[in-house]
Amino acid sequence: MSTKKLTLLAACIVVALGLSYVESLIPFFGGVPGMKVGLPNLVIFFLLYKMSWKEAAVVSALRMVLTFLLFGNLISLLYSVAGGFISILLMTILSRKTKLSKATVSIIGAVSHNVGQILIAMLLLDAWQIVYYLPVLVVFAVFSGLAIGVISGILIKRIKI
Repeated sequence: MSTKKLTLLAACIVVALGLSYVESLIPFFGGVPGMKVGLPNLVIFFLLYKMSWKEAAVVSALRMVLTFLLFGNLISLLYSVAGGFISILLMTILSRKTKLSKATVSIIGAVSHNVGQILIAMLLLDAWQIVYYLPVLVVFAVFSGLAIGVISGILIKRIKI
């Protein structure tokens, strides 16, 4: 791996981690514990389109682990990994195999992230009733996914790497 690429990926990890921290400071309560906008996904989505799914997945994984080590707990890491894995998988497939817009791919990524988190919560808590949070999460994911997709689309066009 070239020094330039390694430096770029390190910078992306730092930006994603910084966005995670900023997001943790935003007081938001939409009726569902842990609901967030997904600011670090700006970086992940950018990498998915500008580089490859591998770089996006590595930066996402390292950001999750570092966020866990600095600000989180094991449960938050499990939720992040479950949502992140499903989200990256679907966004990779959709971005490569379809003509869907970046905004649509981002929305599907946001919704799938929430589905992954609900699934892991159902397993960890042994409570299927947690699925009742999903409609609220999906509505919020559509708006946050749209915002992330539009902003990322602008960044993808304007930033040359």
